[in-house]
Amino acid sequence: MGSLDPPSNAQGGKTLIHDDVDDNQQSTADVRSELSPAANEDVGSPPENEGLKRRKIGVLPLEVGTRVMCRWRDSKYHPVKVIERRKVSSGGPNDYEYYVHYTEFNRRLDEWVKLDQLDLDSVEAVVDEKVEDKVTSLKMTRHQKRKIDEIHVEGHEELDAASLREHEEFTKVKNIATIELGRYEIETWYFSPFPPEYNDCVKLYFCEFCLNFMKHKEQLQRHMIDGKKNKVYGQNLCYLAKLFLDHKTLYYDVDLFLFYVLCECDDRGCHMVGYFSKEKHSEESYNLACILTLPPYQRKGYGKFLIAFSYELSKKEGKVGTPERPLSDLGLLSYRGYWTRVLLDILKKHKGNISIKELSDMTAIKAEDILSTLQSLELIQYRKGQHVICADPKVLDRHLKAAGRGGLDVDVSKLIWTPYKEQG
Repeated sequence: MGSLDPPSNAQGGKTLIHDDVDDNQQSTADVRSELSPAANEDVGSPPENEGLKRRKIGVLPLEVGTRVMCRWRDSKYHPVKVIERRKVSSGGPNDYEYYVHYTEFNRRLDEWVKLDQLDLDSVEAVVDEKVEDKVTSLKMTRHQKRKIDEIHVEGHEELDAASLREHEEFTKVKNIATIELGRYEIETWYFSPFPPEYNDCVKLYFCEFCLNFMKHKEQLQRHMIDGKKNKVYGQNLCYLAKLFLDHKTLYYDVDLFLFYVLCECDDRGCHMVGYFSKEKHSEESYNLACILTLPPYQRKGYGKFLIAFSYELSKKEGKVGTPERPLSDLGLLSYRGYWTRVLLDILKKHKGNISIKELSDMTAIKAEDILSTLQSLELIQYRKGQHVICADPKVLDRHLKAAGRGGLDVDVSKLIWTPYKEQG
């Protein structure tokens, strides 16, 4: 539903040993090469490296579902699962590239890797998914289970197990690897359902002003921009956003939404850095449907600014609001941080008792979000049939410090906006 912070980003190398690797981190192959000559005195036996080579070739090509260690962008090996494979053009019968999921990380880091990035000595046989999930669950600590359960509930509460599995199967392989938007080339995070004619594109070129997307840079340089086609712009914005949001529903009927696009401006024009959408009429009191800060502009406070801005619009409407669910993992973290900072800042300054409803009226944050935030911080207790806020100043300071700094300030005096129902 929202994506605000990026993962680390670099490119994997092509050799097993790097100049900056510590002497104690040599590979198994190096250790074998240092064995005494006596180990290979039997002339009738093939050299050990030849035997290893034949054994490794015997496991190729790797089957979908295989577990193996893969050298990642940090030059370290991490456990992965093979999701898909494809033949390398003009290669041999075992020449494949493999699309892998790093089991320690979110799906946004899934990628195609070459065979030389995989440690074939670590290959594990394909196992039954249900058995594997049960074994993995038994090995988890209580803290790990709680963390995973929280992400599952908050991120996928609208999807049952069957729907979630169907979603992951349909979107398991990213169809577009990179996009070019303005002066940035950006690696994508997730699958996005572009029209079939774009299925063979590894890279797409987006116009940062009208958001039309093209297969070739030459098309981008000469295409025409029609500012009247707002519907096309909204649909293209949804296509673009889906490349960075896992559980986003792609709305083709964008007439139901208003899009608030945040830009950085320079002498070349206004360059989109992020946006949020908002239903024109929401029965569930949603004040935000979808939010995204593009990866090159993350960690600059723009996502927090957009969240704060959405609540200022709710105040203008005289309503309380809440973001549409499900929230992404990064969206949940950003909202929890925002709610924490806003609520604890009020509790620090407020003298005397204050109720959940009063906090909701002051902040436009829905009462359920206030309650869940204070409960997660262990700042609320249930006594004699009602919730009581326990606001020790030292505890508040500790939580505020942990929540980190806020984003850019919203200057409400500069906000000129009329709620949609009152327009024209």
